[in-house]
Amino acid sequence: MSTALDLARDGTRDETKDGATDETNTFRGEYQQALRLIERLHRLLLDVIKDEFDRNGGADLNSVQALLLYNIGDGELTAGELKTRGYYLGSNVSYNLKKLVDMGYIHYKRSETDRRSVRVSLSKKGKEACDIVQGLYERQMGSIEAVGEIREDDVHDLNRALVRLERFWSDQIRYRL
Repeated sequence: MSTALDLARDGTRDETKDGATDETNTFRGEYQQALRLIERLHRLLLDVIKDEFDRNGGADLNSVQALLLYNIGDGELTAGELKTRGYYLGSNVSYNLKKLVDMGYIHYKRSETDRRSVRVSLSKKGKEACDIVQGLYERQMGSIEAVGEIREDDVHDLNRALVRLERFWSDQIRYRL
């Protein structure tokens, strides 16, 4: 990951035949690299979470389910809210919620106002799994600057750029741009 940050900080530009900088070519390459990194980093995060659960004896959970539990946290949500907040595919959420209920990680109850809707919250076992993910993140916070060479302002700038990218992509869908 440090290599990716070095590339991002380097700011090197592609040159045309006459030695001039070709901003368009560089931006296209940087954007495509960012897309690949976003996809690869999400898969890598899931691998890191799975590895943490394998080391802690929680091999019955997959990483998507563990992240789902973490995102539920102390809340009581519907599958629709999870889909909206966690950006999960609808069938993925429904499938994983059913598996998590069957494995005893989640409590569910029918909504009193809309009987079709189910509200979910973590069981004791679910809270323990959530704590494992929280512990992983806390441990990473203790070494990300020293080992990963990632400073707070790097993360702040990254978050700002990702929020803008999210808004851009949302607008692409919403306004069919």
